[in-house]
Amino acid sequence: MIFLNALFLNLLFAYFGWLLSLKKHNVTHVDSMWSLFFVLNAVYFYNVMAPSFRSCLIMLLVLVWGIRLAAYLTYRNWDKPEDARYLKIRKNNEPNFRYKSAYIIFGLQSVLAWTVGSILFIAIGNNHPLIWLDVLGFLVTLFGIVYESIADYQLMQFKSDIKNRGKLLQLGLWKFSRHPNYFGEILVWWGFFITTLGTGIHFNLIAPLLMTFLILKFSGVTLLEANLMKQFDGYNTYQKKVSTLIPRFWKT
Repeated sequence: MIFLNALFLNLLFAYFGWLLSLKKHNVTHVDSMWSLFFVLNAVYFYNVMAPSFRSCLIMLLVLVWGIRLAAYLTYRNWDKPEDARYLKIRKNNEPNFRYKSAYIIFGLQSVLAWTVGSILFIAIGNNHPLIWLDVLGFLVTLFGIVYESIADYQLMQFKSDIKNRGKLLQLGLWKFSRHPNYFGEILVWWGFFITTLGTGIHFNLIAPLLMTFLILKFSGVTLLEANLMKQFDGYNTYQKKVSTLIPRFWKT
């Protein structure tokens, strides 16, 4: 029942996001909402389950990850026209996209976040004593948050410099892999998965696998690579010499 209530909270949050999109004629803010679905669920799970040191650490990590990512995406998209991804979806679903977006955009993301968030339900509800796997999971998640944050900051600084207009970022973490932010994001969810290994609950593998699939094949790497190929003439060369996701620090 607790887990189903979390779905209701996500759908309610999605509904308000959809109402805002009707006013703005823009659905891009759903990107900022994505991580907040998890924050909402984590806070709910923490408050209705027996709090423990473990659940406190999990919730703290979710808050740091979720609020940081939502703030970054809000800043990046502020006062900008609708993202090209959503413009394409809008075009393919007219007429009446403004109503269809309630389930195509907002409803779908709320359900996906709830499904991936099943790992938080297991992790926060786990009252077993801390073991070395928990410590490893916390460290992997924390490293993922830091790595993703540094990559996003480097990209933001690069784009903010007018001298870099039309140029491709190939410095910092971006010279070790083409999508260091996505690499950090995937680490976050595999880290949460590691903290649940001692529970004996086997369906917890769904969450990191689904998140990895979404990033690699659905809304992340594949879509972005196609756009970058059109945007930068030299992207083929960058592809050949730099890893897609996993950083190769030994080969730059």
